[in-house]
Amino acid sequence: MRDVDKWQPEDESFWHSSSEKIANRNLWISIGSLFCSFAIWMYWGVITVQMINLGFNFTQYDLFSLIAIAGLTGATLRIPNSFFIHFCGGRYTLFFSTALLIFPSIGVGIALQDKSTPLWVFQLMALLSGIGGGNFASSMSNISCFFPKHKRGLALGLNVGLGNFGISAMQILIPLIMTRAVFNNEARQLVEPSATLITKVPIGSDVYIQNSGFIWLLFLVPLLVLSWFSATNIRTKSISPYLGGPFNAFKLIFIMLSIGLVCAGAGLWLFLPVTSNGSGFQAPKEVVLILVIFTTLFCLKRFSKDIRKQYQFFKNKHIWAMSVIYVMTFGSFIGFAAIFALAIKLIFGYQHIVIAGEMTHNMINQNAPSALMYAWMGAFIGALTRPLGGWLGDRFGGATVTQACCIIMVFSALGVSYYMNLAFKSATPEVFFIKFFTLFLVLFAATGVANGSTFKTISVLFPSQQMSFAIGWTSAIAAYGAFYIPCVFAEKLNTATPGDAFINFVVFYNVCLFINWWFYLRKESDSYNP
Repeated sequence: MRDVDKWQPEDESFWHSSSEKIANRNLWISIGSLFCSFAIWMYWGVITVQMINLGFNFTQYDLFSLIAIAGLTGATLRIPNSFFIHFCGGRYTLFFSTALLIFPSIGVGIALQDKSTPLWVFQLMALLSGIGGGNFASSMSNISCFFPKHKRGLALGLNVGLGNFGISAMQILIPLIMTRAVFNNEARQLVEPSATLITKVPIGSDVYIQNSGFIWLLFLVPLLVLSWFSATNIRTKSISPYLGGPFNAFKLIFIMLSIGLVCAGAGLWLFLPVTSNGSGFQAPKEVVLILVIFTTLFCLKRFSKDIRKQYQFFKNKHIWAMSVIYVMTFGSFIGFAAIFALAIKLIFGYQHIVIAGEMTHNMINQNAPSALMYAWMGAFIGALTRPLGGWLGDRFGGATVTQACCIIMVFSALGVSYYMNLAFKSATPEVFFIKFFTLFLVLFAATGVANGSTFKTISVLFPSQQMSFAIGWTSAIAAYGAFYIPCVFAEKLNTATPGDAFINFVVFYNVCLFINWWFYLRKESDSYNP
């Protein structure tokens, strides 16, 4: 059933007819699409590590900038994605947004075949890969419409939790697939050691780095068929009241995404130095975020009077409170997932020794743990615990679970900061790796549980007609963690104190503890919702 004109999931007799099957079918198609979306959005964290291992002639800043570009674009595109279900329908949005992922997949595969490919080409591909990050908002908005409130926490947790597995699966799959001539026989030789999940790959080994882009076509094509023939549009006044034909929907999605891409691109131009194809103004990242967000909102508002009607939801204080809390949860998860592999490579992959009175960080550490062998575990743990957060939220209350997770995040982030700084000043950084790695996995687990519990709180706070926008907007703001965290980490890395980045995050977590308590755990609050 591709389109339905009646949808009442809170009615038990309606739900237990064929409606539950329709909802579950759309959920599993959405999970597959979100799986690929997260993988393509976040694959720069692995690709940049292998670019170092293959001797691509880019600076550490350039490599971090690719991660940050994808992060900024993916977050910005969540803003227009917030409106897609309302105006374009779930089926049309799912099909077209999945189809667009083909372009960065092919483009990255082609660009990586030549070590002389200029930086601007990789930056353009990073910009386009942000489409995958944007898809999250429309995916979550869509699934929230299909399920009754008492099942929504688990459904949303499964959608994003299993979708998030795309990150860890990518971090496992790409190193493995790069060791095989799957798509062509054009290989590059490693100049630094690498690894896969199961084995180390020594210097001089052949690597087919272009496979990291091409491999996703094997997943995207079947998903396109499934989304077109098996997904569903809900043509009701509360969900998709403006829905027309598919081509009008595709045109609207393309125009709105283009607005987000242009705004993100302009912000990046203001932010990046001249050496990285920027303006040289090097505007502060906080200013860039504000400019990009409000410029995108302004342009979308001018684009359609129907979109302007949705802006009334900004008057709801919970939109802003939940946005801050979700930055703490999902913003942390996606930002840490983006930098984890590169951070392990740069901190533990080299010896940090004093030569002629100066600390140096460029001697290869022969005893280093491999970034590509371990980094996948962080995103895996975060994704694995996300459905648990939805279930715990259903059982004990979303705000209560979120508060407990925030406390865990404070202490684990402090530990990560401590061991990271010790490692970056040591000739044998590997001795600190196990403690660093364990605490980072605890941090990932806490963000995962809190992600699920936060969505439970959102599902209770907002009525169905506001749910799509609430989820889309909060997830958009939170996703800027994929831009902000790599930028902060790169800045602290340049001052030889990478662990200090986590001190900044701890301060923010304490602010979130207060906000969550003030609005949802304080019994005197008019929105008390433990």
